[in-house]
Amino acid sequence: MGSLQRQTSPESDNDPRYATVTDERKRKRMISNRESARRSRMRKQKQLGDLINEVTVLKNDNTKITEQVEAATRKYVEMESKNDVLRAQASELTDRLRSLNSVLEMVEDISGQALDIPEIPESMLNPWQIPCPMQPIMAAADMFEC
Repeated sequence: MGSLQRQTSPESDNDPRYATVTDERKRKRMISNRESARRSRMRKQKQLGDLINEVTVLKNDNTKITEQVEAATRKYVEMESKNDVLRAQASELTDRLRSLNSVLEMVEDISGQALDIPEIPESMLNPWQIPCPMQPIMAAADMFEC
């Protein structure tokens, strides 16, 4: 019968070896869980740091792009203003040319001699119209870099 006691499994609650093995397994599992939790916290902390860095980079990029758009807008307004001045000057010169042509026509009528009176180009008659058809503007990403 003594051999029967040895054959019983060590998993019985009365066996102190079972309690020691169970305690050791619990302790190892607890240590493993703590380490896993620590690694998880470190991963989350790294992810948070990476996201904060990305937000900073994106904000800086956004600021640069905003500055570039503002600079391009200022240049556009400046060019539009210069174009308005040039259109006004073209209109004034066209009016002068018409006036001079009228004088030449009167001189031609009075003198009876044929004079070479230049034609006024169509583009000068309508200075507000763009001489070429509207086409989409193609721009490179680095076009607005200063």
